[in-house]
Amino acid sequence: MSQRFHNPVAIHFGNGCLQDLPQLLGAGKVVLVTFPEARALGLVSRMEQLLGDRISYVIDDIQPNPDVAALRAMYEQFWRREQTCDTLVALGGGSVIDTAKALLVGTASGSFAELLALLADGKPFTPPRTKNLIAIPTTAGTGSEVTPWATIWDAASKKKYSLHLDCTWPIAALVDPALMLSLPRQVTISTGLDALSHALESIWNVNANPISDTYAASAIQDILACLPALADDLGNPALRSAMALAALKAGLAFSNTKTALAHSISYEMTLSHGLPHGIACSFTLPMVLRMAWGAQAERDATLQRVFGAGREEAEQRLRDFLHRLDVKTDFSDYGVSLQDARQMVSQAMQGARGKNFIGKDKVFSFT
Repeated sequence: MSQRFHNPVAIHFGNGCLQDLPQLLGAGKVVLVTFPEARALGLVSRMEQLLGDRISYVIDDIQPNPDVAALRAMYEQFWRREQTCDTLVALGGGSVIDTAKALLVGTASGSFAELLALLADGKPFTPPRTKNLIAIPTTAGTGSEVTPWATIWDAASKKKYSLHLDCTWPIAALVDPALMLSLPRQVTISTGLDALSHALESIWNVNANPISDTYAASAIQDILACLPALADDLGNPALRSAMALAALKAGLAFSNTKTALAHSISYEMTLSHGLPHGIACSFTLPMVLRMAWGAQAERDATLQRVFGAGREEAEQRLRDFLHRLDVKTDFSDYGVSLQDARQMVSQAMQGARGKNFIGKDKVFSFT
């Protein structure tokens, strides 16, 4: 049986690879999309030095978890204002890159409501207008720089929208670990755990294949070894580089499988309990590992190779790893009762990501 792996993103990796950006862009005009602190960190001025008058303007007010309340005006202003820009350059974490993906999908009317209606319909569509995207991550974790997916949140309505089109693949990703040296400890941990979740979720996944497994297994082993050390030595360039590469490999793994149950649970934990995404999608990993083990012999063998141990030892190692990073691993730790947790897991199983989980047909109970 043949296996297929597809990823069209041109990847530039290594300290200093940001310098490749002008050559990638050529003479075209760009809009820079970034986060509020980017100016104080000197990143905007650095981009202006690199690109000069090729930058049409800068959008620098992107907040975590892009929400429809903020995106609506930003989107409609972008499509009213920008006729000469060929490319969006997203410099930041997953929220910045996801926002850029939403901005680049132009509706016929230029209305954000039209885009939301298309996403709510859930059917593939071809937008009449698009832009190119170059993604430059400043965190090591989300993988958005090498995937076509973006999550748009509607906190007021307790909803989320998933964006995934051919045009939302970045044309290039510049992964420069030097850009991550200023990340604080909690962001380093949260984004690193997001990467760990991506890698594990691509293994206990109905879409897994030997190629995605290769990226995922390597990413998991690197993150387990690297992240605690990095959390204690944030300015270490070698550890930053190792974590950036591990997160990139995790992104490549789930770019072909999508995520599974832990992410499906995470959406409700973020919407209803305010948990940061990296924590929301990782605190259940020991539980989901236990649910996954025994569903498919081939997946068990892959997990055993990764952890070098059986289920009980692997589950305990994962739990100890999270506790070492001060991440609690029970629903009750986040104010969720046992009854509500059971209902949340059951509902998550029915979600699009939950249906990717290999253990979805197993009978499972937890206390």
